[in-house]
Amino acid sequence: VAVGHAVRAMYLYSAMADLAMETGDRSLADVCRTLWNNVTEKQMYVTGSIGSTEFGEAFSFDYDLPNDTAYNETCAAIGLVFWAHRMLHMDLDSRYADVMERALYNGVLSGISLDGTRYFYVNPLEVWPEACRRRRDKSHVAPTRQKWFGCACCPPNIARLLASFPQYVYSTTRDGVYVHIYTSSRARVNVCGQSVAITQSTAYPWQGTVEVKVSPERPLEFTLSLRVPGWCRAYQVKVNGSAIDPCALVKRGYVRIRRTWQHGDKVDLTLAMPVERVRANPAVRAAAGKVAIQRGPLVYCLEEVDNGPILTDISIPRGATLEARFEPELLGGVVVVTGQAQRTDYPSSERSLYTTREYPSRPVRITAIPYFAWDNREPGEMLVWIREA
Repeated sequence: VAVGHAVRAMYLYSAMADLAMETGDRSLADVCRTLWNNVTEKQMYVTGSIGSTEFGEAFSFDYDLPNDTAYNETCAAIGLVFWAHRMLHMDLDSRYADVMERALYNGVLSGISLDGTRYFYVNPLEVWPEACRRRRDKSHVAPTRQKWFGCACCPPNIARLLASFPQYVYSTTRDGVYVHIYTSSRARVNVCGQSVAITQSTAYPWQGTVEVKVSPERPLEFTLSLRVPGWCRAYQVKVNGSAIDPCALVKRGYVRIRRTWQHGDKVDLTLAMPVERVRANPAVRAAAGKVAIQRGPLVYCLEEVDNGPILTDISIPRGATLEARFEPELLGGVVVVTGQAQRTDYPSSERSLYTTREYPSRPVRITAIPYFAWDNREPGEMLVWIREA
């Protein structure tokens, strides 16, 4: 079971994984896997953040994942990326890359403003600014990012992670290349003693189409392995324009394409990217009866600037359709999710604190933005887990 300071735990577990691989210590590798299962299946937020309690900046206990008092230090999410990367090289299983991606796009990127000048130390999943200012148990939660900190570990940690991002995209084995993260990029890797150029072209994570060009110096037989993200329910693969059956080629979450590659060969991967509702294990009391909105690798949230105050009063009907659209002028260009929801139709003349009267609901249109982009406009409330009616 993962216990103690979340950031230090991640660094310790990363070192354990390194040591297990260097020495071939199977028992230590098994300990890493056991800890991994506990962290990702019982102590990790939907945003890929970890470390739920402010006391000790630590893990607390299984399924204790409060939203408004969450600590979720940015450095802890970064540490989870480090550990996931090592576990991925230990086992080459897409479940590690899935968590690495979830943490990168959500728990890490939320820690820095879009202009790169302000930072979050703490990354909650629900914010009521007045409560943060006036309640001792929420005093650690900042409703807006800060320029610097007395203990300034998060800003340079974000800088070093973003600077080292290329190493998380690809890896090689003795006879192949793995593509773990989808992003427009160019790389040159060594496969079977030969230099191979890999080029990705994509608008991911906004779109699910990825073009991968493979250019060895001369014809070379090897395996190109493309990750099928855990969030993806349907996908298609084409090689030089001809469709292949990817299901027969999937191993541990990767489509493994083995062939003799020629200069300029092209693989097109299309990942279906619908808007989905995520539900938590009912043991996660803070999320019971609620849903989180997700599209592709991105978790979404509601902000007061788009949806008005008292976000907790909003509920999404089970049958309501949620739609995605790209807004090029919003927050540097993001895909937003919109849909029909409900609010309490509370009469303005009502003064009762409690009543037995049943208030009707009124329809409202909601707009959700990627969680990483919140608090880049007007300060206000924020909410990830939304009631489902």
